[in-house]
Amino acid sequence: MARIRLSALPPAASGVAGFSLGAAAMLLLPGGLANALGLLCAGLGLAGSAMLARRNWGGEREQLLAAIGEVKVRLATNAIRLDAMGQRFDQLPMSEVEAAPAKAMLNELTAEVGLLGDLLQQVATTLGDHDDQLRLLQDRLAAAQAPARAALVERAALRAPEPLVAVRQQSVQAAQLRAGEERAAEERAALIGEALANGQVEVHLQPIVQLPQRRTRGYEALVRLRLDEKTLLLPAEFLETVEQRGFGPTLDALVLTRALAIARHLGTKEGELFVSCNFSGATWGSSRALAALARILEKYHAHIGNLVIEIPQRVFRALEPASLGLLGAMSANGVRFALDHVADLRLDPVSLHDRGVRFVKVPASLLLAEARGAAAADIAAGDLAAHLARGAIQLVAEEVEDDPMVADMLDLGVGYGQGIVFSPPRPVRPEVFAEPETEAAAPRPTLAPTLAPALAPAPVAAEIVEYPPPAPPVPTRVPFRDVLRRASA
Repeated sequence: MARIRLSALPPAASGVAGFSLGAAAMLLLPGGLANALGLLCAGLGLAGSAMLARRNWGGEREQLLAAIGEVKVRLATNAIRLDAMGQRFDQLPMSEVEAAPAKAMLNELTAEVGLLGDLLQQVATTLGDHDDQLRLLQDRLAAAQAPARAALVERAALRAPEPLVAVRQQSVQAAQLRAGEERAAEERAALIGEALANGQVEVHLQPIVQLPQRRTRGYEALVRLRLDEKTLLLPAEFLETVEQRGFGPTLDALVLTRALAIARHLGTKEGELFVSCNFSGATWGSSRALAALARILEKYHAHIGNLVIEIPQRVFRALEPASLGLLGAMSANGVRFALDHVADLRLDPVSLHDRGVRFVKVPASLLLAEARGAAAADIAAGDLAAHLARGAIQLVAEEVEDDPMVADMLDLGVGYGQGIVFSPPRPVRPEVFAEPETEAAAPRPTLAPTLAPALAPAPVAAEIVEYPPPAPPVPTRVPFRDVLRRASA
């Protein structure tokens, strides 16, 4: 016989059960005890019904917000698809008269997608206003009941002994504290879910440079969540809530669409630049979520060459066969991967290359600790770059903090670096997410062949993120002992 789940029962079941137990108690038990137990059971049934109704309403609301977010993601992907169709259409050898009907159809589809996005925004705003009104009504009811509760507490304090009053007050304070924490967590989760439903996700880029020239070779996309004009949440402040509430696939789809837009922009630049992005742990553990992201990548195959997907080492080693098969399919379509959050140096370059891994990102502190003998490893830190190069994999030292650490990375043969010594994460320029027509209409500076190298245009880093081009490095004095040590190494 199958077990009955209490969470699957309707809210009215609790009230019916309470009234039934109360009626049975009043019929079977004698005296005033029967009436007391009957009223108690009926009250508990009503309270259970209210609690179940509130929980079901909260779950339905979260599902609705998640569905709105999923629809907005699909609208964003359709907008990108329409842009790609417009680009391909402009390349066809057709006259203006022949192209006019098709262009009108594309403009109509774009307008409909924008209208649907506005309607979804109105729905999300209406839900937020409804929550605000409901919260205001609850506050008014609590304020109206506060004097009666205070009077009851005072009368109980006059009748009860002092030790019992102290114990009850402590339990009440603890219950109020727990209720306040739960209410704050629910409000925070509601704000995060509403921000995701509205697509308020920002991407900041941190450059990945080639050593020792410090030339920008790629970027890592770091996600931020915008709650309002003055509140910007870092990943550590909202990722746990996102994974607990099941918003991980929605967040990853939003980040992937923005990374694809950046990859499209980088595809127009020289130097084979790339952008890397991360997915949440819930997505890596769900083959269904990975399949949805794989379908997005298949639709925009033209931009995959400028995209790299990062996988934590712990997650990579624990992937299920279904997820590994999806990774293999994405790798066959041209997707490149980077092994991130490396905790040990037990790496097989041939196996990693077969899985599509082309970059391995190791913290600079771990490389220095192994080089100094503070951490045990199967391979020396100085040989790791050459070891990975046998499988056509680049070693990237991340979390590089200062110039002495850069010099140590050069001694270890590391070819790529990332950290605040090169640049902190910067917001993406709005022009990067602009439509191709807007980008084509904007005038771009051209460099005459006769200009001197000193007048060359700013590096690509200044064109992608909102900060001026980096100044030339200031020469620093290095102790003669360090110079002699490196020369003799």
